[in-house]
This record gives sequence, C-alpha cells and structure tokens, in this order.
Amino acid sequence: MKLLGISGTIIGAKTGIVVRKVLDEVKKKHPDIEVELLDMMEYDVQFCDGRDPSTYSEDTKTVIEKVSNADFYIIGTPIFQGSFPGVLKNLFDLIHPDAFRNKVMGFVANGGTYQHFLVIENQLKPIAGYFRAFVAPSYVYANYDHFNKENEIVDADLLQRIALLAEEVVHMHRSLNGSPVKVMDES
Repeated sequence: MKLLGISGTIIGAKTGIVVRKVLDEVKKKHPDIEVELLDMMEYDVQFCDGRDPSTYSEDTKTVIEKVSNADFYIIGTPIFQGSFPGVLKNLFDLIHPDAFRNKVMGFVANGGTYQHFLVIENQLKPIAGYFRAFVAPSYVYANYDHFNKENEIVDADLLQRIALLAEEVVHMHRSLNGSPVKVMDES
C-alpha cells in the first residue's frame, strides 16, 4: 500500500513542508504504509502535448510512473493569483485519468490570504471528480502566518488539521479497499 505525497510546485518551500508533515503523520501512526514524496522541484518535466507517454523524457516518464503506481495521494499546491500553478495542472494532464480512478486524494494548499482555501473547493475537488477519485472530506490550508521565519509550522490548529487529514486518507483508503480499519487512539 503506497501513499504518494505530491508537492505540485517548482518554487517555494511551504507546500513541500506541509505535504511532508502529512506523510510524517501517516508514517508515525501507520508504519505498514509505504510513503513517498514526489517533489516537482526535483524533476524536469516536459509539457503535456498528447503524445505517447513512452516518448517523454526520463524525468517525465518517472513522474508519470510514480503517480500512476501509487495507491492513494496527498496532493499539495501553493495558490498563486487565485489558482494552483501550471506545474500541477501539467502533472494532471500527463496522467491518464484511469490512474486516479477510485483512489483517495487528500489536498493541502498554502497561500498568502485566508480566502485562497476556496481553490481546493472550487478547482481541485472538481478535478478529482473528473478523475472519479474519492476526496477526503478534510483538507489543509496553510497561510503564511502558520509558519515561523525558518518555515517551521508553529500553528497548533494547523498541526491538528494535518493529523486529521492523515488519518482520513488512510481510513478512506483502507475502507474502500477492504483492508482492516484500525482506529487510532487520539491521545
């Protein structure tokens, strides 16, 4: 069982920090789950142009393979100009819709204003619906105020929402795939 965290940006650190924190929560409470971070900053991905996926560069093929082979996802994005960046949109375009079908997605986002959380509701969730993916009811939105100057998460409520999202995606994935669901002690 593999959870793939995706940091869908090539600029900034906060998106990757929040995605990693969700993955760390999963690892801590569910050591049986394999987790991996796909940080788009580490890959030189070509633009999707509709060609056969085998003809893309090695980095692009690697990213397509990692996303396609995962069992469920934490997808993170910064919010710029009231939308998510082209890096993440390009990634969605590269992946065959069947790769996401009936898989669980949890979303995290970060931005400069508190209103940008609406991008999750109005843009990311509809894309997940197009893919016929299952979306965790909770999501995490982080504002610049939730971090200190060293980009460490310092907001207790945000940390609690991260832990809740981690539990939800695991619970949903296991429930939908017939795995035993083990409720974790909240203490």
